[in-house]
Amino acid sequence: MSSAVSQFRHDEAVWKPKHSPWLIALVVTLATFMEVLDTSVANVSLPHIAGNLSAGLDESTWVLTSYLVANAVVLPLSGWFSDRIGRKRFYMSCVALFSVSSLLCGLAPSLGWLVFFRVLQGIGGGGLQPSEQSILADTFPPAKRGMAFAVYGMAVVAAPALGPTLGGWITDNFSWRWIFLINIPVGIVSLLLTYRLIADPPYLKERRQVRRGIDYIGFGLIVIGLAALQIVLDKGQREDWFETTYIVMLTWVFVVALVVAVIWELRVKDPVVDLRLFKQRNFAMATMMLFILGIVLYGSTVLLPQFTQELMGYTAMLSGMVITPGAILIMFLMPVAGFLVTHFDVRKVLAAGFIGLGVSLIYMTRLNLTVDFNTLMMARVFQSVALPFIFLPINIAAYAYLARDKNNAASGLINLARNVGGSVGISLVTTILARRAQFHQTVLASHLTGSSVSFMAGAHKLTGWLAAAGSTAWTAQQRTIGLINNLMMQQARLLAYIDNFFLMGLLVIMFVPLAFLMKRSQPGQVSLAH
Repeated sequence: MSSAVSQFRHDEAVWKPKHSPWLIALVVTLATFMEVLDTSVANVSLPHIAGNLSAGLDESTWVLTSYLVANAVVLPLSGWFSDRIGRKRFYMSCVALFSVSSLLCGLAPSLGWLVFFRVLQGIGGGGLQPSEQSILADTFPPAKRGMAFAVYGMAVVAAPALGPTLGGWITDNFSWRWIFLINIPVGIVSLLLTYRLIADPPYLKERRQVRRGIDYIGFGLIVIGLAALQIVLDKGQREDWFETTYIVMLTWVFVVALVVAVIWELRVKDPVVDLRLFKQRNFAMATMMLFILGIVLYGSTVLLPQFTQELMGYTAMLSGMVITPGAILIMFLMPVAGFLVTHFDVRKVLAAGFIGLGVSLIYMTRLNLTVDFNTLMMARVFQSVALPFIFLPINIAAYAYLARDKNNAASGLINLARNVGGSVGISLVTTILARRAQFHQTVLASHLTGSSVSFMAGAHKLTGWLAAAGSTAWTAQQRTIGLINNLMMQQARLLAYIDNFFLMGLLVIMFVPLAFLMKRSQPGQVSLAH
């Protein structure tokens, strides 16, 4: 090995940022929190957006879809862009684009323009999470990464839960436009602090000086495949999945594009996405687990507020308050999880977290239509307790055996896994909810017949009460049928929610043994292999 290469690896190993690592962590987390918040903050504002811009509610959902599609496309490419133009420059470009497009979203005169500006916002936001994660991985030595990722985890795990509550409050008290405009001052502060405090490590400067070709084919295949996949997941249930022609066509597009992309990227000399990272066992297992975590985190975040609004009659603000205490608790527990992963085997911490999350989800199968606010809130709190002890060990394990020059590419892939998992989770729980509600409705209806003595006795008693209250005999009979039908549909919907919670809990517990298939990550461990 030449002395120049040896000197470079030595410089890489001993490199430290000029400013406090903790200050750098707070600076990069600021923009990431803002971006992750925007993935969910607009959810409760869609009726207001549709009404204000003279659009249908179905059309307004493209405000969410357009952002997620653009976000998903940029995530795996962020490492490639960081290597080409420098991570600091790429990160600042993303913050600037996100901030400017947020201003444009707040000023959008029509739904079409709003969707276009949301695409730009998603492109800018897509590079923030992986850039922050790779900055933290380079800024902190392995022995301190647990606490560093705890800061990052506060933003990534808590922000999606806080989004609906904050969005509802802003929309109710001001205007839906302010859910976008509040990003601007945060973006300006983030840009100023990033410019002053953050610098690229030596290996990134070295990589920028190397002339390499541009993988146009891989880039195009990944963009087309991920965009098609995101649209299928978002629109599938609403369009009755494969009963709709364009969903079938887009499914074929994403399958063919991504399969060809995988083959191409494994053969090309300088791929836009480094799929060879999956040869490293810890990284492959961590990516898979983050995908599952995305399913459960985003799926449950959608289910619980929907349950409270649809079946319990809660307002959007009150339903958001059900999950807010859990999000706040995550912020307090992240440092605790950070301490544990730097002193104990991360596999054991991860397994304990998965068991706790699985049990808390199965516990929610005890929900019924008489449950009170405190019980619902505490059920979410129990879930939140487990999340930091899953999120942090996964991220620590993912980077444990990777060389520093792989951090950018790794960050893009694992963040893509979590975000695609989130899209799959939302689509999955929505589909299960609709299909299982139909199933339970059919089963319940089969018992509401004239041959059921208990049903006939109950219906007769209810008709008598309504008649005694002043209704005519015919009106009382019709109202009885209506009330029983509504009650049956409510119960069918409740059972569908319970099925969802049970299946998610079972899925989580099934992944517990996989934690022990990873190599043990020792504090202070680092790989410098290139």
